[in-house]
Amino acid sequence: MFLLQMLNLLAPLYFLCLLAVTLSLQLFLFLPDMCDERSDSVPFSGLLHGCFFLFLLVNTLGNYVLVIWNSPGVGGLSAEVELPDKSVCRLCARVLWDQEHHCFFTGTCISRSNLRSFVLFCLHSCLSCFHALVMGVGFISSNFSLSFCDPLTFLRLLPLSITRFFSGSLLSSHMLVVLMLYLWFTVGLACAAFCGHQLLRISMGPTCYQPQTAEHNVMTWTENLQKVFGKQWLLAILMPQSKPQTCPP
Repeated sequence: MFLLQMLNLLAPLYFLCLLAVTLSLQLFLFLPDMCDERSDSVPFSGLLHGCFFLFLLVNTLGNYVLVIWNSPGVGGLSAEVELPDKSVCRLCARVLWDQEHHCFFTGTCISRSNLRSFVLFCLHSCLSCFHALVMGVGFISSNFSLSFCDPLTFLRLLPLSITRFFSGSLLSSHMLVVLMLYLWFTVGLACAAFCGHQLLRISMGPTCYQPQTAEHNVMTWTENLQKVFGKQWLLAILMPQSKPQTCPP
């Protein structure tokens, strides 16, 4: 239990540090590298990348806050209170109506009250990582004179960068970008897997540990998705917002 509590504290710090490093590299390395050296102006592609990154940043942070803000069981019953057919998270000491799992990166449980925000958080985190990966690849290509047309270049980049770094021919900031490329790739795949897994579970039926009922069996996958994301799902993708909650029966 102690290790789980430590993980529950360190995982959000890890996410915030990753976000801070990504923001710093985008603002102080990637975007300035796209500027015209002669006119010091940002080209249209740089403005486009900057606006897209800002959009992803706002949605990632916004949905992250909404996941925590709408965490289940706030002001509810203690975990010591035994309720029939109800799930209990011993780590958060909360009785949950619709628990799916505990997310260590947000430090809270995922239920129907914050499930939509969690899925959108995973989606925008995935897009942010892959966008930063593309920007980092462009930065490395222009500064290292490398071509990523060969897929093996990505595998040879790390040992080559380590050799150059310890020989003194590679800047620390460039070495950080190389390390972050692999981290963005890994975290992006993990977020995509989480998002796809949750969408699959939502489309298949109830999002909690409940026995299947006749009402749930007749619902189609589109109705299951609409039950979680609501009718304004497109607006929720474009802008973080809370879903109106209904009291459990």
